[in-house]
Amino acid sequence: MKNIFFILLGAAIYSFGFVHFNIQNELGEGGFAGITLILYFIFHWDPALMNLLLNIPLFFIGWKLLGRKVFLYTIIGTVAVSVFLKIFLIYEIQINLQNDLFLAALFAGVFVGVGLGIIFRFGGTTGGVDILARLAQKYIGWSMGKTMFLFDACVIMLSWLTFLDHRSMMYTLVAVFVGARVIDFVQEGAYAGRGALIISNSQEEIASRIAVEMDRGITILRGYGHFTKEEREVLYCVVARNEIVRLKNIINSVDPHAFVSLMEVHDVMGEGFTLDEEKQPIG
Repeated sequence: MKNIFFILLGAAIYSFGFVHFNIQNELGEGGFAGITLILYFIFHWDPALMNLLLNIPLFFIGWKLLGRKVFLYTIIGTVAVSVFLKIFLIYEIQINLQNDLFLAALFAGVFVGVGLGIIFRFGGTTGGVDILARLAQKYIGWSMGKTMFLFDACVIMLSWLTFLDHRSMMYTLVAVFVGARVIDFVQEGAYAGRGALIISNSQEEIASRIAVEMDRGITILRGYGHFTKEEREVLYCVVARNEIVRLKNIINSVDPHAFVSLMEVHDVMGEGFTLDEEKQPIG
């Protein structure tokens, strides 16, 4: 029930942005949503109805690929998007952005990104390209990312050839880019920490100081140097973004010549982040 609730919430947010920023400002979109916009602006066909009609054949084709739960969530997500699109088209609110297409593109990207991000985070999809990408992966061997990119590119290009002018085309690309980044942000979580890989001759002292002074756990990995042909111990730990300077200072004070690699870490789970020392959820 929790997943279904958030899929419905995501569908509402997505549909609101689609109607009030994409449609109102005549901006395009990728995927099946972009096709519904082409049909709307050229033939004035209802986007809510077109969204369902375009996806129904794919449901019959792809239901075996999705699995029972994902297939159910996909139907819920797709139908919910169509229902909310119809509601917002009937009870449309005129949002005056003073003909500022840059603002419209930003709002479109944020609303579409947040809505789809929530849907994806809780196991749902909105059908369309996602099913096509899974089919292409199984029968052609293409990656899902490649299929989705090519399909989106074709739809946006078709939009440019039909109802978008050069200016609107560029702002559509801005909206699609912002939406993709927001989807990643929502899916991966708001937490953005850093993972550190540390190679040093003083790994014991570095590990002890990190454990004592920063109260962070350290994992020792077994590594092998290709050039030296020697086995080395590699320290791995995850810290919050505001702890990076402290980590660097500890490492530098023990071994200024240590090799340190920092990487982005999202949605960390476990003791010290989502669980306390008693293995109970924090907050």
